[in-house]
Amino acid sequence: MNAETLIPGHATMAATRQYVQDMAQYCPKEHFSDFLNVHLQLSSLGVGTFPGAPTDEVNEAYVDIVARALTHGINVIDTGTHYRYGKSALAVGVGLRQALAAGITREQVFLVSKGGFLSFPEGKPADLSAWFAQEIVAKGLGKNEDLTQMHCISPAYIAWQLEVSRRLMGVETLDAFLIDQPEVHISAIGKEALNKKLLAVFEVLENAVKLGRLRYYGITTFQGFRVETDNLLFQSLTSLLGLAEKAAQKVGQSAQAKHHFKLVQMPFNQVMQEGFTRFSQATGQDNVASTIQAAHQLGVYLMASHSLFKGKLATVAVDAVLQSMPLLANDAQRAMQFNRSTPGVGTSLVGISTPAHLDDMLDVARLAPMEKTVYLKMYERTE
Repeated sequence: MNAETLIPGHATMAATRQYVQDMAQYCPKEHFSDFLNVHLQLSSLGVGTFPGAPTDEVNEAYVDIVARALTHGINVIDTGTHYRYGKSALAVGVGLRQALAAGITREQVFLVSKGGFLSFPEGKPADLSAWFAQEIVAKGLGKNEDLTQMHCISPAYIAWQLEVSRRLMGVETLDAFLIDQPEVHISAIGKEALNKKLLAVFEVLENAVKLGRLRYYGITTFQGFRVETDNLLFQSLTSLLGLAEKAAQKVGQSAQAKHHFKLVQMPFNQVMQEGFTRFSQATGQDNVASTIQAAHQLGVYLMASHSLFKGKLATVAVDAVLQSMPLLANDAQRAMQFNRSTPGVGTSLVGISTPAHLDDMLDVARLAPMEKTVYLKMYERTE
């Protein structure tokens, strides 16, 4: 795709507020969350594009899902450079163009991509070592010591994956780019060495913001924000923000430079409740909060991943959830309503590769989230 064909723009406060008004026929304003500090209006549910085989049939399904979601009140789309060998990001771009043709504007949409895990455009190689030597080391994108568990953290590789994401989706500017599960490196190199790598990567991302290729960045974790503080894999949100501040100051060549680490993702659902119930994050002045609370206090937008617990919660709900939402059509809808109603969770992502499953998301989007007092009573029932 040539640079001339890239779609300009990025999500803006004015355009996302207009989107809320335009979508009033499909969903109430309570369906939208406020992206802290910058006041973007983002849907409380978002489409994830990880599931599905790397086939033309699934590609076509994702195009339909993305286009229909964007035109019916879901303005957050999440993908990654390695999702389905890059085919998901490409399908997101096609679906986005269909939505634009239907009247949605680029400035009303929030696009998220990820990097870190190896991208295999031609499919997973038979000989990973040979592939890595040829495609990464020989091209100056990384070194052998940057690789752990098919995950590569090097400034050059992350910069390359950011560019791949932009090109596949066909946009000049990504709204957010996340380093996907960097904690996988801790067991191999230790936390201090990982933080040094992250600092260098954050500098790359701050520079991408400076060049207009990116708006915000952050990380995703699977275990880092869920485990106890004494666990080797624990990730401190305040420490990550400290690294981002150093990166911004170096790139901006000013002690007053502001960082753009504004977004994190972590698993959260009825079964994986640690983000809400485990108080592990120090946020200053002797305050210790849950990760979800800490993110809110520190001005970081939190997205919940694994909302359906890899599909398991689509067919079963814990008793407290079932009792609190007896009128919803099925357990998938209950799982989505549970997540989006959690105080402090901005957007709950749901991987959807079948167009029919989008109907459940759109049905939930038509409802207001649960009132806080009703939501909290579910935890009392499980004590």
